[in-house]
Amino acid sequence: MAKVAGDTVNPDVSLLREVNGLSGHTPHGVDRAVEWIGGYGLVALAFVLALWCWWRVARRAEDAPAAVAGVLWSGLAAGAATLLDLPIRALVQRPRPYVDHDGLRVLVHDGGYSFVSVRSAVIAAVAVGLFTVDRRFGAIALLAALAEGFCDIYVGTYYPTDVVGGFALGAATALLLTAPALALLTALTTRLSRGRAAPLVRAAPGPTPTARRLDPREIGHHATDKDLAA
Repeated sequence: MAKVAGDTVNPDVSLLREVNGLSGHTPHGVDRAVEWIGGYGLVALAFVLALWCWWRVARRAEDAPAAVAGVLWSGLAAGAATLLDLPIRALVQRPRPYVDHDGLRVLVHDGGYSFVSVRSAVIAAVAVGLFTVDRRFGAIALLAALAEGFCDIYVGTYYPTDVVGGFALGAATALLLTAPALALLTALTTRLSRGRAAPLVRAAPGPTPTARRLDPREIGHHATDKDLAA
């Protein structure tokens, strides 16, 4: 039976009710926007940031292969966090908030268990991976992760601790495996930079300046100047 009594003494549930309660005081269009942004938009933004970061770092002359390896790892870390989320959900088996608590305004009914928030984990992994390459892109992705966590709670699908658990899973996956992953990926990108896939790793250098051919009259003029100087 769903319960309301005692929710106020549980900070996890009370914060859930406060954030989810905002949906009852906003226009319908805002609710639909939060659903779409939380369900698709912010995850898409995280990977657009990764592509943009790749495009920028591939133009570095000195460390392009290592930087591109870092961007690749941000995407792979997100995939690893998604896979790790599956056994965690099966082990914890935490029901969705609306199963155990009455009075929530549920905008999205997701199946399965709630711990942890997989979208928060994915974006957090991308953010940590990008932060090791470029702090600006990493910071923007981190803001996207925070926004995703807010959306997950707003629509009534996750507890705040589900979101925190997602942040922890994504960050831990990206950080703990960084050293071996970057070692392997940097070796790969360095090798690719010497083959046909080089444009994906290192942007083609600009055209080298060519020596200007002197006019014969200029040659005679320069020679005369040298004779006078002598």
